[in-house]
Amino acid sequence: MVSILVKHSVENYDDWKAGFDEHAGTRMEYGSQGYHLFQAAGDPNEVVVLLEWDSRENAERFLEESDLKDVMEEVGVVGEPEIHFLDEIEAKTPETPAV
Repeated sequence: MVSILVKHSVENYDDWKAGFDEHAGTRMEYGSQGYHLFQAAGDPNEVVVLLEWDSRENAERFLEESDLKDVMEEVGVVGEPEIHFLDEIEAKTPETPAV
């Protein structure tokens, strides 16, 4: 599994979120396994999305082949998003003992 971290500014979070939700089917077609949404403290229009994918290949295909760029423009993404591919190397939960 691979994750994509996307950081961008939006004109209006509620409008962006509605478009993000509508685009769920397309993400799933390309192998999306879920996501986490974050907002900058004090600025709800500064959004960070952590998306999980079944493979890096499918994540790259989604970024390159889908209608993502058009959708981002339609839902009010401002400027170029910052996008990073991430490989998880460790996860810690309260139930997991520290080593």
